[in-house]
Amino acid sequence: MKVVIQRVSEASVVVDEKKVADIAQGLLVLVGVEDADTAEDIDWLTNKIVNLRIFADANQVMNLSVKDIDGEIIVVSQFTLHASTKKGNRPSYLKAAKPEISIPAYENFVLALEALLGKKVPTGIFAADMKVSLLNDGPVTIIIDSKNKE
Repeated sequence: MKVVIQRVSEASVVVDEKKVADIAQGLLVLVGVEDADTAEDIDWLTNKIVNLRIFADANQVMNLSVKDIDGEIIVVSQFTLHASTKKGNRPSYLKAAKPEISIPAYENFVLALEALLGKKVPTGIFAADMKVSLLNDGPVTIIIDSKNKE
C-alpha cells in the first residue's frame, strides 16, 4: 500500500461538479492498493499517518501529529500510485489491485483511520473522475510505502 500525505490548510473533492468531501486543517491522503496488501499494511500505515509529527508546535517545530492538533484527514483512492514506468512512456498499472481487492482494503483503511482519529474521515468516490483541490501547508508532502518501512 502506498500513500502520499500532504499537510493542508484545506482540501476538497468534487465529483460531477458537486463537492463530496472537504476538510480544514489536516492531511490529504492519496492511497493506492496493491494485491499483496494485508490488514497488517493497513494497521501499520494508519498508525503511522495519525501519529506522524508534521504540524508545528508553539516553537514552530514540526512536533505535533494530526491527532494532537485535532485536525482532519481526507482520503482519496489513487491507483496510479502503483504506476510502473520501467518500459516505454505509457505507465503500466499491473501492481494496482483490481476493485474486488482494492475497494474492501480502501474501506478498511478509512475505517481504521476513523477509529484512530476518533472522527469521521471524508473521502472521494472510489473510481470516480475526481477533482481534488488542496492548499498545501508548508509545503509538506510525504510518501510512504508499507512494503518499504523506512
